[in-house]
Amino acid sequence: MVPETKLSRPRYEFAPAWRRHFLLDHTPKWVWAALYLLLVSAAIYLPRVNWAYDDPFITYRYAHNLANGFGFVYNPGERVLSTTSPLFALILAGVSSLGGDIPKAANLIGALSIAAGGLILFDLANTLATPRVGWLALILYPTVPLLHTTVGSETPLYIALCLACFAAYLRFSYTWLALFAALAALARPDGLLVVGLLTVHFFLTRRRTGFPWKPALLFGALLLGWAVFASLYFGSPIPATLATRQHQGLMAISQPFSQGLIQLAKSKADSALGLIQAGLALIGVIYLACCARQWALFLAWQLVYLLAYSALGVTTYFWYYAPLVPGFVVLIALGVSGIGAGIDKTPDRFPKAPPQLRAALNIGLSLAVLVIAALQIHASIIAGRQLDPRQAIYRDLGLWLKQHTPPGATIGALEVGIIGYYAERPIFDFAGLIQPEVARFLSRNTSYMNAAEYVIQRYKPDILVLNSASYPDIASADLLSNCRRVQRFSGSSYGYGSDIEIFDCRTP
Repeated sequence: MVPETKLSRPRYEFAPAWRRHFLLDHTPKWVWAALYLLLVSAAIYLPRVNWAYDDPFITYRYAHNLANGFGFVYNPGERVLSTTSPLFALILAGVSSLGGDIPKAANLIGALSIAAGGLILFDLANTLATPRVGWLALILYPTVPLLHTTVGSETPLYIALCLACFAAYLRFSYTWLALFAALAALARPDGLLVVGLLTVHFFLTRRRTGFPWKPALLFGALLLGWAVFASLYFGSPIPATLATRQHQGLMAISQPFSQGLIQLAKSKADSALGLIQAGLALIGVIYLACCARQWALFLAWQLVYLLAYSALGVTTYFWYYAPLVPGFVVLIALGVSGIGAGIDKTPDRFPKAPPQLRAALNIGLSLAVLVIAALQIHASIIAGRQLDPRQAIYRDLGLWLKQHTPPGATIGALEVGIIGYYAERPIFDFAGLIQPEVARFLSRNTSYMNAAEYVIQRYKPDILVLNSASYPDIASADLLSNCRRVQRFSGSSYGYGSDIEIFDCRTP
């Protein structure tokens, strides 16, 4: 473990000739960090300028409404905390108030956060005296396809803040830790898992150094301030989406988090890249146990996160698995480091081996890392070209609603992120993300068809947006006897699997 004294200067694994190189020796490290941040974030952002998926648009609508004076709400006049990331909403509200485009700004923040995550892992690795892991993290972490698919949401920012918590803690920078921890918790409530883990570790290993009361008070003040505001404004500081995801997880059509993780692992095992990564990660576990135990605290966070989400019983969403990426990358890097350590001992174990053997093995190992990075980049490029077909049809549908319905018209729909953001109309949500009462209706014996019927009966929306595949029979139900079909969006025109119909249920 890192000693409880002033940390020594991090070691970097440059060859002596490289260390004497004028450019490397005389350029401040912050310049290299800024250059890395700029190039990597640009490489992630530019192919994904228009990347979008439905869920983050709920937060975008909170930001839009706040910036335009409607309050920190999804539906004006309804104070329900339906965004899991108040911090992200506040940042985007600031961007919107300055005239920025919220979806594009969110994508940029995501790209910057992924690049920053690579830098923080590099710093963390050097603090833990495993610089090779840091160099590998700079290459591998920003190229993981799963991270790229979460661009536009709060997830990359949340992960970067959690990584910053560990970097600050291991450097005994408790004031920075307090700030990063508070921001991580405001980015997503499960950021408190990091706080809990580091608190336990402190009392087990550092309690003799004295408790950092001032940083603890700073953290408490930031979180208490938000909790008091949210309690007064929303009625609770806990996002309503947590209960919603749990109720969705109870439904027979839903897949629990743990099963989704197993399915994700199986899908990765079907590819050569996945098998190589899994093999290196397994070697990394062995190397962790014997020679790199200083990483145990960081990897414990990954285990705690996995267990917490499994215990919560939430349903499967791909962005829930992204926070496990740093741990997987570290294990792969530890695996490579373990192999590299074995190569370094080649002259001792095989004294008769030619001196060129060690150099050849190191070159081969470096090429293997570059191949992994190249395959990850290739997978990310392919994924980036496969835009969600719902993005275009939902955007056009929302714009149509904005143009053809009065401002106060209420709308009932299943997926309300993109539609609601562009429609700018009050929304009743069949999935229960916006109205907690709908979420409580969801159970093992209900479906989204039942939820739609519940919303139509209880809230009587003026306008209904119905997917013909999800609701094949509802159009002929008595519930729509007073409704008339006013528009149909052809799914085939958007590469979408079904048509979407709009019904006007207002009394003539």
